[in-house]
Amino acid sequence: MKTKKSTAGVAVNIKPARPAKPADTQTATEAAKRILLRLYEPILPELARVEARYRQELTSKDEYIQNLFEYIEDYSGKKLRPALLLLAGKACGKLTEDHVMLGVVAEMLHTATLVHDDILDEALLRRKRTSINALSGNEVSVLLGDHIFSHAFELSLTLTTPVGAQKFSRAMAITCLGEIMQVHNRNNFELSEATYFKIIEGKTAELYATSAELGAIYAGAKENVSRAFYDYGMNLGRAFQIMDDLLDMLGEEALVGKTLGSDVEKGKPTLPLIHFLGKADAKARKRALAAAKAGSAGRKELIELLHTTESFKYAAAKARGFIEVARKGLVSALGDNPMRPLFDEIADFVLSREL
Repeated sequence: MKTKKSTAGVAVNIKPARPAKPADTQTATEAAKRILLRLYEPILPELARVEARYRQELTSKDEYIQNLFEYIEDYSGKKLRPALLLLAGKACGKLTEDHVMLGVVAEMLHTATLVHDDILDEALLRRKRTSINALSGNEVSVLLGDHIFSHAFELSLTLTTPVGAQKFSRAMAITCLGEIMQVHNRNNFELSEATYFKIIEGKTAELYATSAELGAIYAGAKENVSRAFYDYGMNLGRAFQIMDDLLDMLGEEALVGKTLGSDVEKGKPTLPLIHFLGKADAKARKRALAAAKAGSAGRKELIELLHTTESFKYAAAKARGFIEVARKGLVSALGDNPMRPLFDEIADFVLSREL
């Protein structure tokens, strides 16, 4: 194991031994990997090239920085965004070198957002390991995320057309605005569903949408088809974030692999809580808000309260609704394209995810 000094002078272990996983966690992880391996089968060679190039781009001759890069290699885990980009390209035509580079850029942008998200959330866990900010401090994490963002945009300028750079730049601008809106609305428990959806469309769904759209564009798809893929990715991202809201309250930390309960504790109104607060009487609202502010100590009471208004069921139904819209949109755009069922299964995976 290698021990380094953070910028604050505190010794941190950059490459700790991975903790042993409980049997149920291993089972869920392996099941998810098997599903994704099957779904990604049409693009496995290209996805392998994306992963290899991603690792190649995030390297340093400095041992400490190299350790940081290696530590965050599997931050995103499922590679959904580059896979969605490659699958959209494959469904619309032929995959090119541009698609591989676009996949690298998508994954780097996503990784950078995760590094910054953990700072904002003061998260302790990411992918069942200590988060990079908990290990190395916020200063290092901010700069690491900034470096990855900057290098991703540098790579996007090597594409054969400027469209990829333009659209990914726009996507990140929208993502940052979504995050700003979320920070601004912390502890705003009068937040409307409309504003909630505007926030998650920015901070989560936009990168899904842009990745899918670019995959289609760089395969030569017509505008209506590339737009259909953008809409598919947007609805997929909306559903993904709602499921994240549910997991934050109902999941098991050892299984989900990241700090849970942080959303409501940090004053982020999630969809189940927004629904509850709109249905409950004044007394129940007061109890729920007190439980939310109590963090882990109030989690059990908060869950019980939200069950009384079936707020978890409501949120899950909203996620299913977005998935249905996503699937129907591709039916009209792709028709009987043999790859279309794969996009249905990816949507189903988002609804059933535990990781």
